[in-house]
Amino acid sequence: MIRINLLPHRAAKRALRKREFNMLLLGTVVAAATIWYVGKLILDERIATQQRRNDMLIAENKKLDARIEEIKKLQEQTSALLARKQVVETLQVNRAASVKLLDQLVRQLPDGVYLKAIKQTGNKINLVGLAQSNARVSSLMRNLESSPYLQSAQLVEIKAVTERNQRLNEFSLNISLKGLEDPNAVKTTQPASAAAAVAPSSREKVMQAITK
Repeated sequence: MIRINLLPHRAAKRALRKREFNMLLLGTVVAAATIWYVGKLILDERIATQQRRNDMLIAENKKLDARIEEIKKLQEQTSALLARKQVVETLQVNRAASVKLLDQLVRQLPDGVYLKAIKQTGNKINLVGLAQSNARVSSLMRNLESSPYLQSAQLVEIKAVTERNQRLNEFSLNISLKGLEDPNAVKTTQPASAAAAVAPSSREKVMQAITK
């Protein structure tokens, strides 16, 4: 059978071009969608990777913060221990200084001089006592100055008083204890029993000063 194409020739070409255009448009849309989807996958993967890195950095920062807190606590504990050690050393020095002070007072106190009060503030000592004469006070000051542990004897006051119907001179003087500021200056401590080796009469004078 013979077929006769009744459609105009130009209309057929337009229809063909239209189909080709639609196919090209569809291919372009599909390609663009594919590119967009692939790009989105790549971008999402990069974002996820960066987020994992951020999470890892945050976790490491938290670990570092915890370590820093531990270091701070250790430093505080170390500082507290050093402060306690310093206090103990200071107490040991002061204890040794007190023993030396009592021992030196026992040794340097001349006859006719009696102590009423002993006050120590750091390395400064104030002595208040009674003496039978001014010469006895001068003798006491010379004895204190000659001590290897005492220095800078200064008379603050001296006045005549009556004690137990006896005229005496009440005096107040200041002295300094050597080496109290420097803990290394005190190498050994005098035992508490050192005062027991002194004559009973001198020991009684110091005991009277302590108990009053």
